[in-house]
Formats: sequence, C-alpha cells, structure tokens
Amino acid sequence: MKQYVIRRLLIGIFVLFGVSVILYSLVRLMPGDYVQNATAGNPKITEEMRENMRRVYGLDTGIVEGYVKWMGKAVTGDFGNSFVYDKPVVDVITSKMWNSFALSAMAFVIQILLAIPLGIISATKQYSKLDYTLTTFAMLGISMPSFFLAAILQRFFAIGLKWFPLSGMVTAREDFEGFRHLLDVSWHYVLPVVVLAVISTGALMRYTRTNMLEVLNADYIRTARAKGLSEHKVIYTHAFRNTLIPIVTLVGGMLPSLFSGSMITETIFAIDGIGNTAYNCLKQGDIPLVMGFNMFLAILTLLGTLISDILYAVVDPRVRYN
Repeated sequence: MKQYVIRRLLIGIFVLFGVSVILYSLVRLMPGDYVQNATAGNPKITEEMRENMRRVYGLDTGIVEGYVKWMGKAVTGDFGNSFVYDKPVVDVITSKMWNSFALSAMAFVIQILLAIPLGIISATKQYSKLDYTLTTFAMLGISMPSFFLAAILQRFFAIGLKWFPLSGMVTAREDFEGFRHLLDVSWHYVLPVVVLAVISTGALMRYTRTNMLEVLNADYIRTARAKGLSEHKVIYTHAFRNTLIPIVTLVGGMLPSLFSGSMITETIFAIDGIGNTAYNCLKQGDIPLVMGFNMFLAILTLLGTLISDILYAVVDPRVRYN
C-alpha cells in the first residue's frame, strides 16, 4: 500500500506540473500582447504593473527561460501581486478562503448528515413510495442550477417573507462584535448554505443508494440474515461498513471545495470568499490572482485524492499503510 501512495503522489506531481505548463502557456502563447489585452479594461492597472507582469512571466525572454523563472517563484509561493488588491496573491487567497471554508463546511456537514442516511433508507425501501420520493428529491437537487435555486430562495425568503438577508455577510450600518457578530454572519449564511447543501445532497444520496443496493445483494449479507441477526445490525454493521469505501472516495473529492469556494453561489449572495474574489478578478484581468487561484485548485484536488487514499485504512481494516 505504501508503494501505491507513493505512486499516486508521483502522478499528482506530474499532473501539477502539467497544470502549471497549461497556465503559463495561456499567457505566453496568446497572440499579441496578452498582458495589455487582458488588463485593458481596468483603469487601476498602470503601465508599471503591466511591465512588472511581463517580467514575472518572462515575456522578455524565451518561453523555456520564462517558464523556469515563473515556476521557480511559484514553487516558493510567489505568484506576484494582485492587480485589484495590490497585495501578494498568496495573501489575498489565504485571507479570502476562510470565508469560503466557513460557508462550504456548514453545507458539507449538512450534506453528509442528510445524504448518507437518506441513501441508506432509500436502498432498504427499494421501489417503495418513500424510495420514489427520495429519488425525486435527489434528481431535483442534481439537475437544478445553483443560480436558479438561489434566485428562488432570495425571492421568497429574502424579498417576500423578509426572513433572511438578501446578500452580504453582515448587516449594513451595524457594527456587531463578538457573539453578536458571529450570529449576524451565520444568519447571512443560511440561504447560501441551503443552496450548496441542496445541489450537493442529491448526488451523494444517489451514490450511497446505488452502492448500498450492491452490498445488500451480496452473499455475506444473506448469510448474516440467515444467522438470525437483526435487520438493523445487518444494515449498519455489515452492509454500511463496506459501502463506506466508495463513499470515502467521493467525499475526498469534495474536500477541496471547502477551501476553493463556490464561484456562482458566492457571487449571487455577495459572499466575500475566494470564489467571488476569483470571479471579480477574472473580469478585471487580474492575471496573477487567476493563475494563483487555478494552481490553488490543482493543489487542493491532489490533497483531496491523497486524503481519500489515507481514509481507506480508517474505514477498511484490511487496508494498512506499512
């Protein structure tokens, strides 16, 4: 198993190298002066900033020399300064990602608490009215766009009933501190958390149901029932334990989204997270931050895959890392 993890790490490093080549190529191989064209619509960007950008990406040298120069700085975490925020890209990402983490973490917990139990119930009640109802709910969550669901919630609960704020992270013209500030932020997070939870729960629920049905039809489950074990013990001790392995794979892929944010949802609800920040910088031609954000996503994806591999040993006693 140790060799398997090392092999996955090597593959991850190779993929990360490929991502860096693609990102760098977007700047170097575009026709014309890419820095000038991408930043032409932003009056905040001076010619001095553009010249600095050309030096950072080695546009005044050959493509190989320029890539080595850029990659050498990127490895140390130096992606240059953001045009929009006039701060190092790493500082901008680290300051914004925690708002996204708080939002996504709450949605992630709700998703796990809803999807896995509902998936198990749907599998054990196959072809019943409850199964059809839960399946319909799951398909709605899978097929419904996040911007559409967000607009519906804003229309009914923010504009119509006025139960929740329309957007933002804090109440305007208020300066709460301590626990009051935490409650205020949490109240603003309710609608975006619901959006993220609903659109994510359906896929995980269907995945849990499918894997649970496969396990319930296995020979060892029939043997456990033949021994006279209770249905609760058969499902939650024998069947569910073996269902966890593929679920861990899927959940591990979700972990990067806790820090990378949700660009559409954060933008609609004006959440000052990394997703909304990346969207605004993309519109304004902030090349350093966009490239740093994409490298950030690539690293998170590789970490999520590695965490999934490690969690196999937690859910399956047969897997050991020696």
